[in-house]
Amino acid sequence: MRNHTSVTSFILLGLTDVPQLQILIFIFLLITYMLSVTRNLSIVILTLVDFHLKTAMYFFLQNFSYLEISFTSACIPRLLYSISTGDRTITYNACICQLFFTYVFGITEFFLLAAMSFVQYVAICKPLHYMTIMNFRVCKRPIFCCWMTTLLIMLPPHSLGLDLEYCASNAIDHFVCDANPMLKISCSDTWLIDQMIIISAVISFLITLLCVVLSYMYIIRKILKLPSAQQRTRAFSTCSSHIIVDSITYGRCIFVYIKPSAKDEMGINKGVTVLTTCISPMLNPFIYTLRNKQVKQAFNDLVKRFKLLSKN
Repeated sequence: MRNHTSVTSFILLGLTDVPQLQILIFIFLLITYMLSVTRNLSIVILTLVDFHLKTAMYFFLQNFSYLEISFTSACIPRLLYSISTGDRTITYNACICQLFFTYVFGITEFFLLAAMSFVQYVAICKPLHYMTIMNFRVCKRPIFCCWMTTLLIMLPPHSLGLDLEYCASNAIDHFVCDANPMLKISCSDTWLIDQMIIISAVISFLITLLCVVLSYMYIIRKILKLPSAQQRTRAFSTCSSHIIVDSITYGRCIFVYIKPSAKDEMGINKGVTVLTTCISPMLNPFIYTLRNKQVKQAFNDLVKRFKLLSKN
């Protein structure tokens, strides 16, 4: 008989035990987290206050920025606290909540990116019907469907995970509460949960990736048929930022499954998680606004408003 214990807390082993590296990691994470929240919050504010950005694509971009803020905030503040205080203990309830919200926000991003690729398709391939097809009432439906689909995918395996029992160890070899290392330390039969996670991954990853790829195949084919080089350049410029963000988002997940050896599996997962939770949310707003004249103009107008208000 195995010695089953009632776990009330877990220990997150973190990224490293080297004190000098922990200081560097803390500074890096703090800077990237602040930049991520600031940049994404700026997009949210701009899309709310500027009437030029009241279109379908910016509505989706606003929701994407909400997700980025929520996703990184579910992971990084707890890690910063752990590094600064040395307290790696996290309660069972807090760990389950972190696991739930990080997966919900992360999976919803995939569905939202698929919806945004469809909006891009309508904008470039059906420009005359864009305002009719993608009105504000219609835009709210895909957002609602993204959240509901994510919850339907997440709830069954998450509910089963609440019944898992843990034996000798409560140490999670990660800096966040993640499903894979938690299943490894469980002494329960995890076969069913493993299969449900695989099915969930196929639905949320492969199906949305297929939608994105098909959308941009039609978009590129339409762009190549445009008569003038100027029109083709403008169209490519419009969708290039979305293609880059999609490539980063899906690429980091594909990289998890390209493992050099089982020994390096957790190290790679930690590295990809840092990319997912810190670097991508910081870079995505910059990528979206790099060549976007409307967003730049909206930002300049907002700065002018603040200057006028400060003078008054």
